Formats: sequence, C-alpha cells, structure tokens
Amino acid sequence: MATSHNIFSFRTLLAYLLFAMLLCGTQARSAGAMPSVDSVRIGDYPQKTRFVLELDKPVKFKAFTLSNPNRVVIELPEVSWRIKPRDVRRGKRIKGYRFGRYRSGQTRVVLNLKSPVKISKSFALGPNGKRGHRVVLDIVSVQSVSAGKSSKPQAVTKKPVSKKLAAKPVPKAKVAKIFAKPKKPTKKIQPRRPKLPRVIVIDPGHGGADPGARGRRGTQEKWLVLEQSFELKRQLLLTRRYRVIMTREKDVYIRLRKRIAIAQKAGADLFISIHADSIGNRHVRGGSVYTLSERASDKEAEALARRENKSDIIGGVDLNDQSQTVAKILIDLSQRLTKNNSVTLAKLLVGQLSKQTRMLRRKHRFAGFAVLKAPEIPSVLIEMGYLSNAKEEVLLRRSSHRRKIAGAIVRAIDRYFARQQAYKQP
Repeated sequence: MATSHNIFSFRTLLAYLLFAMLLCGTQARSAGAMPSVDSVRIGDYPQKTRFVLELDKPVKFKAFTLSNPNRVVIELPEVSWRIKPRDVRRGKRIKGYRFGRYRSGQTRVVLNLKSPVKISKSFALGPNGKRGHRVVLDIVSVQSVSAGKSSKPQAVTKKPVSKKLAAKPVPKAKVAKIFAKPKKPTKKIQPRRPKLPRVIVIDPGHGGADPGARGRRGTQEKWLVLEQSFELKRQLLLTRRYRVIMTREKDVYIRLRKRIAIAQKAGADLFISIHADSIGNRHVRGGSVYTLSERASDKEAEALARRENKSDIIGGVDLNDQSQTVAKILIDLSQRLTKNNSVTLAKLLVGQLSKQTRMLRRKHRFAGFAVLKAPEIPSVLIEMGYLSNAKEEVLLRRSSHRRKIAGAIVRAIDRYFARQQAYKQP
C-alpha cells in the first residue's frame, strides 16, 4: 500500500507541475501580446473636448500639436486596432481622425482639427468597472497668432520741436524733389505664383447597397477597398505634394456618374478607382490595371466591365439613358491626350505594383468602365487581386500588404508627374 501511495503522490505532483508550466506559458504569451485599441470616444464640453482611447493594456504615449493644417498627434507603441475606419466620429473641435502604424514599433493617431487648439491635459487611467486602460486628452480652443495680437493702437508721444529747427526754411529745390512724381519702373516685376498641389481623386469602388465582390471568408469588397483608399490617401498626404479627395469615406452608395462629377468639380489631375475582383476559378490570383477602351482586351475584362457598370442599375439608374448631360460625362473618346496619359500612368503603376504584389500575366488591360469616362481627367482602375482566391483574400486583408500597395501607387504617381513636368520644359 505504501508503494501504491508513493506512486500516486508522484503522479499527482507531476500533473501539477505540467499544469503550472502550461499556465505560465499561457500567461507569458498573453503578457507578450500586442496591446489593442478597443474603442474611441469624443466628448464635447463648453470649454474643452475630451478624446479617449480605450485599450486592453496600459501603454506609454506622447501627444503634441502641429499646424498648417491644425492637428493633434498621439504617439503610441505598436498596437492592434479593433475599431474600423467607419467608426470614425467628429466633435465640436475635431472634424475627424485617422490612425495606423507610423514606423516599426510605433503607432500614431492624428486628430484633424477645425481650428487651432492646445492640449490642456493628457493622462492615463487604469481599469474602472467596465472601462479598460485609457489614454485621455483634453484640448481647448486657442486664437491663432494673428488673432492673438492686440488691435489697440499704440500711443504716440510727440516730442517738442525746437525753435531753431522750426524757424529754418526748407530750400525750394528740396521741396520740388519731395513733391515730384515718382518715376515709373522700367521693368515690371511679376509676382511669383504659388505652386498649387496636384489634385488626386481616389474612388473606393461600390458601397452601401452595392457590396461588390465577396471573398471565400466573407470579406466584402466595399470595406476592403475603403481601407485601402484610406491608406493611399494617408501616404499621398505625407508627401505634401498632393491634395486628396475621396469619392466616399464611409459605407454609402454613390452613382458612377456622380463619382465622375466629384472629380470634375475638384479639377482632378488624376482619378484612381480601387477594386478587388472575384471569379469562378478559385485558383486565379493577381492584380491588374485597367484603362478605358471601347473594345475590351479580353472576355474577362469585358465581363468585369459589365459587372462594374451595373452598379448604377442597383441604385435605380440605368446607364443606357442617353440624355445630353449623361452622354457628355460618360463618353468622349476623342480626347486622345487624356487616354494616352491614362495609359502612361497605367504602365508606371504596373511597374511599381509588380515589385510588391503578384500581378496577372496580362497586367495592363482595357475595358469600357463607365467610371473611367471623364474626358479630361487621366483615369485608371486598379484591381488589387481576387477575393475568390483564399490566399489572396488573406493577403489583401493584411494592413502591411495594403501599405505596400499604397506605397507602390504613390511612387508611380510621383514618376508620372515628374515625367509630365519634364515634357513641359523647353
């Protein structure tokens, strides 16, 4: 019996040790996991606006303001985001915010402001009830530098004029010189015009009642292309060379003709439509770039254009309506220069995207996409890949992959405008 008892005790002790090792391993993995942002809140008060980030772990942070344009930047260690771009809200002093990985090991949250502010308080709070760890910023409005200057005129002290100076007469020749008409300058100096930034319109495909393609894991094209468009906009703005407009910044349905009208109203220099396709063959994968043509480059391109052009029919508008206004917006293939510029941009995009992601064998294709038919704006449509392919769907969902695609597009745009500038020089 003693031997049996000893064996039982040894087995029990061994089981406890194994359980403790597993528990320690689980806790170590949990401790090493990346902090995640669970929610964002904005609270407006008469004298201040409070911005709160709620996380599952405590983090160190730094906050500061920037001007031109007015922004508040919050620097955090690298975190994961459980909030989506569609959750972005506004406030009395905050007109929106964006977030993402700034560099390796660092994340930034940037608040876009309606007017200049200063950070009156910034602090961290621990868990309390249902609330987790929090990063809290209080911002208050301030006057701009010009507005802060005093408008009261300064008092002028008059010094008494000595009798000796007052009695001395001014020579007539000097008087004539003082009151003589100024000579006209021989050469007019033209004021230097400020260099205006190029206007890029990004068009996230589909939206609202039109979800677009659906992946094997349930990924909807309308959300995927919106996140890709936000990343592209962020990288373009970082160059400080472009003004960026998006045809939609949330899950709303926009007619194809209105997307064109937005670009025309903005005086766009380029129009870039972002999409992700789906096909019956689940083995096909790879990106491609489309430009406008009356004749499709292949049957697949023709079928894709038909599917995309039906987007307006979903919203109750048939593209076959040939009123004068619609015809003017949609079809004007006589603009050969615009088409040539679109092809130039497409070739540059193919060259840069091929370095970062898999592309189809026929990388540059042609089809009659209605969204590319603005006659005066060089336009391209980028298909990032196929959601019907399981591997490509996983890849397109990764933020790191979206950053690579956006970087390639920005480099192609930079090279396009550098080439345009070189052509203009004598």
